[in-house]
Amino acid sequence: MALHNELGKEGENRAINYLTQHGYKILHTNWFFEKLELDIVAEENGWLVIVEVKTRSTETFEHPEEAITNAKIRRIVTAADAYIHTFQIDLPTRFDVVSVIPTRNGYRIDHIIDAFMSPVN
Repeated sequence: MALHNELGKEGENRAINYLTQHGYKILHTNWFFEKLELDIVAEENGWLVIVEVKTRSTETFEHPEEAITNAKIRRIVTAADAYIHTFQIDLPTRFDVVSVIPTRNGYRIDHIIDAFMSPVN
């Protein structure tokens, strides 16, 4: 496995541990709809939470959550809509971002709740 894939997988594992420790119930990880993927699908306090995980080895060039473009948001929302229909979910939905950056002492995790909204079109 390539180094960046290993870092990404470790970032997702760290994000799952973080969310679980903060009371989130993990429903699915790496859930696919056609070629679209949801990193983490969780439930928290009556909300369906779609979590995009961004892991970077450094934030020198851009902070991880800055890598979430409008096109990426549309793909996440499309996959979330498919997830909701597939599992007949009747909960309010929000989109969070968890960024994971390695540090000398472990990892820095930033959790942005309600990071973006579903586009109207």
